[in-house]
Amino acid sequence: MERRLTPPELGADPIELTHWLCAIASPIGEEAEICEALLARAARWKAAGPATRVLNSFAVPLTRGTGGPRLALVGHTDTVRTQHDGPTRIEGDRLYGAGAADMKSGLALMIAAAEDASLSLRADVTLIFYAREEGPFAENELGPFFEKHPDLAQHDLAICLEPSYGKLQLGCMGSLHAKVVVRGRTAHSARPWQGENALHKAWPLLRDLSARAPVDATLDGLPYRAVMSATMGQAGRGRNIVPDGFELNLNYRFLPGVSLEQAEADVRAMVDGSLGENGAEVTITDRSPSAPPHRENALVRRLVESGVPAVESKQAWTDVARFATLGVPAVNWGPGDQDEAHQRNESTSVKGLHDGWKILRTFLASL
Repeated sequence: MERRLTPPELGADPIELTHWLCAIASPIGEEAEICEALLARAARWKAAGPATRVLNSFAVPLTRGTGGPRLALVGHTDTVRTQHDGPTRIEGDRLYGAGAADMKSGLALMIAAAEDASLSLRADVTLIFYAREEGPFAENELGPFFEKHPDLAQHDLAICLEPSYGKLQLGCMGSLHAKVVVRGRTAHSARPWQGENALHKAWPLLRDLSARAPVDATLDGLPYRAVMSATMGQAGRGRNIVPDGFELNLNYRFLPGVSLEQAEADVRAMVDGSLGENGAEVTITDRSPSAPPHRENALVRRLVESGVPAVESKQAWTDVARFATLGVPAVNWGPGDQDEAHQRNESTSVKGLHDGWKILRTFLASL
């Protein structure tokens, strides 16, 4: 069993904070322990207001009534379930641990911002720690949190500290999952003409998905690419039986500006165009909205000027989309190594953490 690390003293370096956070196991659905640990630490922040908790998610106001902009720093506490060949550790420039990149390094910067006694905040800053990001949109705890406390969703900018190598990633793609079921009739595989092979019937859809070209668009000078893919499939009762059903998961990553309703219509049109209107049953199982870039937002420009190494589009989904539905501009920016997210032996760069803290501190001091 991995040895638990003693919580660092207040004002600790972001590296120490990340190391400590990674030593607290918090796979999705098991965030209670890290929530309690963070709440206990937040209770010691002298300038902070009382925490507001819903389930295993909470917000802490660091400053209020400054007259400056309203800023939210946002991070999820859960990790995906990954395998690691050793304990949480630092080796050279790499910090290894579950969530090191996605996104306990981001949480560490949020804590560092709360505990830096030399940082004079001239903005109304709120820290939001939330659970269950690494799963279905409907189970994400930001939803019930904002339902109970809509005032905590009112900000001039929200920064989601998702791993991005310290680059500023604007907007996000929407994501829709659909269960597509093609029906047939069983038969012995020696006499397939006596049945109707559902797997074979689905071939036109699989063929068309394979041939479907990405749809490219440029928004605020940034490239986005819409794609539709089959990601899971299940068919058959046995290896010598013609299958009477084939179930496919279809995932559509759609462009910023496309509504959920239009995305659903696009999926149904794709299936109907390949198989005919009665060729399959389509059930939408998960819908996550897209978000616009907000490149010309004054606070976004200020963040760019604080030293981010690059500005690019977000070719994925994040919770900036949830803020977008509330009318709050939001961006993706974090110190973690993006390509390490969800990987075996996940790690992140120690230098990247230091660089990220310098950028965030510069940005906060400029407000």
